[in-house]
Amino acid sequence: MNDGMGRTIVLAGATGDLGGRVLSALVRRRVSARALVRSGTPAAAQDAVRSRGGMPIPVDFGDTTALARELVGAECVVSVLNGLEPVILELQSRLLDAAVAAGVPRFVPSDFSLDFTKTRPGDNRNMDLRRRFMARVDATPIRATSILNGAFADLLTGEAPIVLHRVRRILYWGDADQPLDFTSKDDVADFTADVAIDEAAPRVLRIAGDVVTPRDLATLMTRLDSRRWKPLRAGGIGRLSALIRIARTLSPKSDAPFPAWQGMQYLRDMSSGRGKLSPLDNDRYGKIDWAGAEAVLSRPL
Repeated sequence: MNDGMGRTIVLAGATGDLGGRVLSALVRRRVSARALVRSGTPAAAQDAVRSRGGMPIPVDFGDTTALARELVGAECVVSVLNGLEPVILELQSRLLDAAVAAGVPRFVPSDFSLDFTKTRPGDNRNMDLRRRFMARVDATPIRATSILNGAFADLLTGEAPIVLHRVRRILYWGDADQPLDFTSKDDVADFTADVAIDEAAPRVLRIAGDVVTPRDLATLMTRLDSRRWKPLRAGGIGRLSALIRIARTLSPKSDAPFPAWQGMQYLRDMSSGRGKLSPLDNDRYGKIDWAGAEAVLSRPL
């Protein structure tokens, strides 16, 4: 673990799930962690930040000048904000401009995804937003580091329609031997905290707590469950693309960042191999206790 004693990191998004984990990881590294929260954030949410060891700082995210005042003296701003264009592009841009105005040397944008630098524009709405923000960051003098981690391994326990306990099948699209990248939220948080205090962090870092194929997952679940599991092919990538078009057409307009069709877009980028992470930077900070798929799937449901 790196030691960040005497250093200040500013975190935006600390009241969220991943953001809270990043905050805890920063505190474990003994940094001074300032957590920007929206003006009017409930006291309970601010108390939760304090309980993790952070300092909540209410601020108007629409006021770049006010934001800049709160960033003075920080060596890195970490964004774990989540949302669509109003957040990923507009709010993050104000945070970025404030960081530049305050003289903050480094910035970690809220990317935390598969490798959108290698995917096709137009295929994945959320990745397109990240691609556009990357261009925005690279037009400024600040040094940025994007952290790419594949899919959150925690989703294997139920949210992602992959591990089907009722029928003991691993649902997949395309090739049963396509390697898929998964990283637990806690491991992403740990790595992010190390990046925040790494003055030499490069522009992009890629990590995967585990790389497994659908066939691997079926073998793993057979061992864990003591009953036979099998891969179940739902169709090819072309069929998945057709279903995405139908789902998107039929879905009502929503501000939700992850409607069903968006999850399908993400799965397509993984299953096609276009979003595959390579090379991996897992060993950059000496971390060896990565939570693999077995550790995640062994958790009680």
